[in-house]
Amino acid sequence: MKHPLLTLLFIALTATACGQGNTPVSQPIQPTNTPTDEQLLRDIGEMLLVGFRGTTLNETSHIIRDIQQYHIGGVILFEYDAPTGTRHRNIQSPSQLRNLCSDLQKYAGGHLLIGIDQEGGNVARMRARDGFPATKSAQATAQGGNDSVARYAAIIADELSAAGVNLNFAPCVDVNVNPSCPVIGKLERSFSADPVAVTHFATLWLDQLHKKHIIGCLKHFPGHGSASGDTHAGLVDVTKTWQEEELLPYRTLIDKDIVDMVMVAHVINRNLGNDLPASLSPSIVKEILRAQLGFDGVVVTDDLAMGAITRHYGFEETLRMAIQAGCDLLCLSNNGGGYDPDVVPHAVQTIFQFVKNGLLSADDIHASAERIRSLKKKYQLY
Repeated sequence: MKHPLLTLLFIALTATACGQGNTPVSQPIQPTNTPTDEQLLRDIGEMLLVGFRGTTLNETSHIIRDIQQYHIGGVILFEYDAPTGTRHRNIQSPSQLRNLCSDLQKYAGGHLLIGIDQEGGNVARMRARDGFPATKSAQATAQGGNDSVARYAAIIADELSAAGVNLNFAPCVDVNVNPSCPVIGKLERSFSADPVAVTHFATLWLDQLHKKHIIGCLKHFPGHGSASGDTHAGLVDVTKTWQEEELLPYRTLIDKDIVDMVMVAHVINRNLGNDLPASLSPSIVKEILRAQLGFDGVVVTDDLAMGAITRHYGFEETLRMAIQAGCDLLCLSNNGGGYDPDVVPHAVQTIFQFVKNGLLSADDIHASAERIRSLKKKYQLY
C-alpha cells in the first residue's frame, strides 16, 4: 500500500473513533455530495496551516512529507521556538529565509501559503538584529499619521515579497479599548482607541500589502483590544469589557471588499455568542462574521496551540469544533507547549474519521478548501 493517501485511508477506516471530550456533538451529517476519499483527504490537507522547525529543509523533515503526502495548505514561520526557548527556529537572515521559502514552494509546486506575523515593532518575526529592515509598531506609526503608516507598511510588504512570504497575519485591527491589555495595548499593536482611525490605517496597510501581492489578514475577530488577559496563557472573557464599536473595522473593510482573510480570536464574548472561545463558536463565525457582516473569504483560527484552547479542549475536539464553527484554515503552529512532528497525520486522520462517522460534513470541508484555493488562485498560487 505505497500510495500515502490510500495508506492514510486504511488507517483512518480501521481506527477507533477519536475522543471527543465532554463537549456535546452534533447528530450525524448526511453529505449532499459524496466526494472520493482521496478528494476528501486533499480537502482536509488544504485546511491545515502548519509550523515546523528548521532554517533549511532536508529529506527527513516532516514538513516535506506534510506538503507532498498530505497536501497541506500552508506553513507558518517563526523566529522564536517557544517549546525550547531558543531563537532562529525558521528565520536567521534575509538570504536564508529567501532560500527556505523557495525550497518550500518547490516541494509544493508553488501552491503553498507561507504565513508570518510581521506587524512591526514588538510583533515582528523578521528582526532588524538578523539583517531585516527596522520596523515600528502600529501605535508608533499611527502617531506619525498617514505617511508614516503607509511607509512602514510598504517596508514590511517589500521585505515579505523579497523573502517569498505571501501571507501576513496583519494588520491588527483591534481597537485599543484597554491600553493595559497585555497582548494588544501594552505591545502597541493597535493603531488607535478610535475605531474609525483603526479602519483608516488598516486600509493603508492592506493597500501596501496588495501592491506587493501579499495576502493580508485582519485580526483578532471579534475584538481583543478590551481584554485584560492573554489567550496564550488561558481563557480570556471579554464579555464585560468588549464594545460594539470593535466590530466597526471589520464591517467597514469587508464592505469595501478588500479583505481576503480574517483571524478569529480565542476570546469568550457572550455578547455575540455563548461560553465558547470565538474560534470554536458557530454563533460568532457563522452568524456574526459570515451572515451579519457578509464575509465570504477565508476564516483562519488563531493558533490552536495556545493555552486558551489546549488547557480546556482536547486536540480532536478542537479540530471538530473549529470546523463546525465555520473556520476554514486551522493554525497548527507546533509552537506552544510542545512540538509534534506528526501533528498533520494526526489531524488529517481525525478529521477524516469525523466525516466518516457523520460528525463533520464533507460538503463543509470541501467549501472551506475551495475558499482557500480561490484565494490562492487570486494571488497566482495556482
